[in-house]
Amino acid sequence: MSPKRKTSKSATYDCVVIGGGPAGATAATLLADYGHRVVVLERERFPRHHIGESLVPQSYWTFKRLGMLPKLKASDFPLKQSVQFVSPSGRDGQPYYFTERDPNEWSITWQVCRDRFDRMMLENAREHGAEVREGVSVKEVLFDDARAVGVRAASGDETLTIHAKVVIDASGASTLLSRQLGIRRPDPGLKNAAIYAYYKGAYRDEGRNSGATLVLHTPDRHGWFWSIPLPDDITSVGVVAPPAYLFTGRGDDPLATFEEEIAQCPGIRRRLEGALRVSQAFVTSDFSYSASQLAGDGWVLIGDAFGFLDPVYSAGVFLALKTGEWAADAVHEAMSAGEVTGARLGAFAPGLLRGMHLIRQLIHAFYDPSFSFREFHKLHPEYRDHIVRILIGDVFNDEAGQVFDVMRQWISLPEPVKLTGSIAQ
Repeated sequence: MSPKRKTSKSATYDCVVIGGGPAGATAATLLADYGHRVVVLERERFPRHHIGESLVPQSYWTFKRLGMLPKLKASDFPLKQSVQFVSPSGRDGQPYYFTERDPNEWSITWQVCRDRFDRMMLENAREHGAEVREGVSVKEVLFDDARAVGVRAASGDETLTIHAKVVIDASGASTLLSRQLGIRRPDPGLKNAAIYAYYKGAYRDEGRNSGATLVLHTPDRHGWFWSIPLPDDITSVGVVAPPAYLFTGRGDDPLATFEEEIAQCPGIRRRLEGALRVSQAFVTSDFSYSASQLAGDGWVLIGDAFGFLDPVYSAGVFLALKTGEWAADAVHEAMSAGEVTGARLGAFAPGLLRGMHLIRQLIHAFYDPSFSFREFHKLHPEYRDHIVRILIGDVFNDEAGQVFDVMRQWISLPEPVKLTGSIAQ
């Protein structure tokens, strides 16, 4: 029997979006709303497993614009009203209740199953008029000199050439275009990995804190655990620590390492007493990185394809949604002006970088063994609200960052990340 012949097809769109996760689905939905012909190329077929289940309240406004709020409100996803930190000894801290600073519905969000949530987002893009192709793997972005003009992809035995005025890379942690261009850079100060699994019957608080994200320090402060409540009495539990600690000299079984860490952490151990593990142990690494450029002529990076911050404050999906929204607006304005330049497509860079810098500084404070949020709050209770604002995602302003003027008197904090190229800082 002769081998099946590969075929080649080509098509042209206004925009091609690489990846159908939250960032890509957001950008595609809004570009379709603007009336542009947009196609999403997603290499997997949804639903598929993904980590990053905890949303932040400021996502509300993007969900409202996308028409997603009725769908989320009708879901069985647990309501998230707080974040709580647990000390190395297992002592529960005072929860940060989001409604304390703003008692409205936009101060409450959700803990989501990403397989279902991401499918909801992608279906929403379809409903708004975006074309979505699943099972299509983008191999490279095509350039004419320095301008992106489309992508080369594969679907089964077909080779696809998709031409477009703008290429939006929402490829997530695979960072397709930044790797192709050689502009991906790690954050050496936040080099961590995670092992995680799912449990049924884990302990949950009652009342407003029942849907809280818990952040639990390990006794030796080598790392920390997350605990995120999901539907059907399932809880996502993971440990985050440097790869050298998690994987060096620990054997080849990540589950054994995970269970060792659980046994040593009083806060998570007592919450899992009597709980049943209902999944394998998953491993992920290289949490924190960014690209040195956000956009160029004919292309822009969004979500994790641009950068990812350590997950301690659950900023991943929020930044994916926000960059997807901002990129859609920038692409529409650039195409309306007939100038799909890097400067236009990356016009949202300054605001994005300022917001990410606030989150990044709070992450560094969390990891600094000499710093105690409890002691900081005792001496500076007036800054508790600033920290709550960062936790809810209210980071695209100048006020919340004032807390770091004082925090720098306690610890060293990172300087702002700068981009290369012609994009404004």
